[in-house]
Amino acid sequence: MYLNRNIDKYLSQWADSTDHKPVLLRGARQVGKSSSVRHLGQRFESFVEVNFERKPVFKSVFEGDLDVERIVSQLSAICGEPIRPGSTLLFLDEIQECPDAIMALRFFREDLPQLHVIAAGSLLEFALNELPTFGVGRIHSMFMRPLCFDEFLEATGEQLLLQARNACGVNTPLAEPLYQKIVRLFREYIMVGGMPEAVCKWVTTHDFLQCQQVQDDILISYEDDFAKYKKRADVALLRATLRSVAAQLGRKFVYSAVGSGYKSYQVSQALDLLSLAGLIIPVTHTNANGLPLGSEVDANTRKFFLLDSGILLRLFNIAFGDIAQITTDILTATAADLVNKGQIAEQIACTELLSYKTPNTRNQLYYWTSKVRNSVAEIDFIDSYGMKVLPIEVKAGVQGGMKSLWAFMREKRLHLAARCSLENFGTVEYHDAQVDEVRCAVICPLYAMSMMRECLQSKSDSGSTSSSISSSK
Repeated sequence: MYLNRNIDKYLSQWADSTDHKPVLLRGARQVGKSSSVRHLGQRFESFVEVNFERKPVFKSVFEGDLDVERIVSQLSAICGEPIRPGSTLLFLDEIQECPDAIMALRFFREDLPQLHVIAAGSLLEFALNELPTFGVGRIHSMFMRPLCFDEFLEATGEQLLLQARNACGVNTPLAEPLYQKIVRLFREYIMVGGMPEAVCKWVTTHDFLQCQQVQDDILISYEDDFAKYKKRADVALLRATLRSVAAQLGRKFVYSAVGSGYKSYQVSQALDLLSLAGLIIPVTHTNANGLPLGSEVDANTRKFFLLDSGILLRLFNIAFGDIAQITTDILTATAADLVNKGQIAEQIACTELLSYKTPNTRNQLYYWTSKVRNSVAEIDFIDSYGMKVLPIEVKAGVQGGMKSLWAFMREKRLHLAARCSLENFGTVEYHDAQVDEVRCAVICPLYAMSMMRECLQSKSDSGSTSSSISSSK
């Protein structure tokens, strides 16, 4: 079963371009990189896959000089398939096993520019870090993640519901039956997550226990990989750090909470390795006084999330034992209490925010928290929109005040924000009596975060909406 992915569009555009650099497809293990490349290969007259892990003999082809015409000729002979520029897609899989092949990518661009070449691999980031250079400016990177909610809806055959949702917005919220249905499917997505194998299992069985077995297997394979990260990596520390990320989800990460006996710098290195492998997502504090957000970061103040909600729940099961109550809340609680446990709302918002950004760059996420002593003010995520800072508040259910948000907007002189919750589409308007200004938070539901730009634009165009909710909190 092939699951259509958002990155397919970008790969197709690359394939159609007359000026196509070799592509490095990057991302954590088992997010579907190889499947997407094989799917793209169906568009070509021929598709040649070279897997350096499965057939180490391919490594010898790249030894010595990196004459790509010689390399292509020998690969063609070994595979028994002609490799022709303009009609063949050459796929170099598990390329981390052959650093010489990574180095050769730049020469495909220089000496055989008409040949379509894609490389991918597990733990590729570690191999790249060990190389002095691998062709800056001559290789194009794309970054791939687990399935987002939109991709999950398509995989489960809910294309019509997706179309109906996309036709709605802040002025035209979802009809109640559609709202109830999409919230139910969103519950399922939280449990199943976006790892392709787990989604396929759900599509074919609709059995959460079988999906959990797939997730457990994936988690075990991730931990088995720890020994491959670097020779100096402490496998026990990596395992403890990963569990601590789950335990501290959505909060400023406290290094000492990982366990006694570990120094802060050791935990910091473990976090960097897990981030490099794509298993955790760092969200860094920014002062958010203007753009670019990365110019005012505090690298020592970070919170972390997992790459996938399904994997997170399996980590919860390991770290905390029985998670029956969390599971019950996800599947049966009212929308107001649906994701109150374990900061799962922020987890979903984090991965959804990344999923709908371009895969052509390594995207960073930011948040803001007050540095004033005893203050608990925090904005869950900070992004940008219309060349201005965009604060994003995440609410677990359909209620909750936004005192921190309004205060932040006053301080930064902002008038537009986003509220991501399980509410229907709409807006929340607030009259700031201190300065006699109206501020607005556009409600972009957690189940529609791919539509955030459209929701913000709609509010910017209309100025006000009939679905607004006034607030003085």
